[in-house]
Amino acid sequence: MAEPASGRVWTSQGKQMEDLPDAAVLATRLKNTLIQYHSLEDDKWRVAKKMKDVTVWRKPSEEFNGYLFKAQGVIDDVVNSVIDHIRPGPCRLDWDSLMTSLDILEYFEENCCVMRYTTAGQLWNIISPREFVDFSYTVDYKEGLLSCGISLDWSEKRSEFVRGYNHPCGWFCVPLKDSPNRSLLTGYIQTDLRGMIPQSAVDTAMASTLINFYGDLQKALQKA
Repeated sequence: MAEPASGRVWTSQGKQMEDLPDAAVLATRLKNTLIQYHSLEDDKWRVAKKMKDVTVWRKPSEEFNGYLFKAQGVIDDVVNSVIDHIRPGPCRLDWDSLMTSLDILEYFEENCCVMRYTTAGQLWNIISPREFVDFSYTVDYKEGLLSCGISLDWSEKRSEFVRGYNHPCGWFCVPLKDSPNRSLLTGYIQTDLRGMIPQSAVDTAMASTLINFYGDLQKALQKA
């Protein structure tokens, strides 16, 4: 896949919306950060939650006063189908129970965009609905794909949502060596939900949300 073109985000009418870092530089930095997470030794992680098919670990984040979560599980489908359901686009809204809206604000290239999405309340609405504006980039990784993102400091805000912030996050998807029609999906998530929320509530919600993510994704792929 090609590197994204450099430049700033523009509307379809040619009016400049927001100043952004150079897209190609941001994409490369983001990809390298995710590969660094993916290379961390096992002893750096502590199990946060384990189910039959999915394990979630965590470690203190170096980006903010919270945790970097790692999730890993096997998905019964090929890499391209899995990533097409995760990356920004119409597939994601159809199955992701946490996501309530998703809009592509601008494309840089086919594999690189700025998106705005909202999430539902969690834990009996202790965590109220959130809004995020993320730079998203999908790129080849070894024999599979990496879809990664990071939030932008977007000035336009909507009063009905608390603006959350995703520090570098992403999903590595590679075919299983002994079963290429199945995929090993490994995710790294570190989300600052902001607002007045106890950190323990955030940690509980994040581990459970990641477990549910795998289950919802698998069901969606089985229907596809």
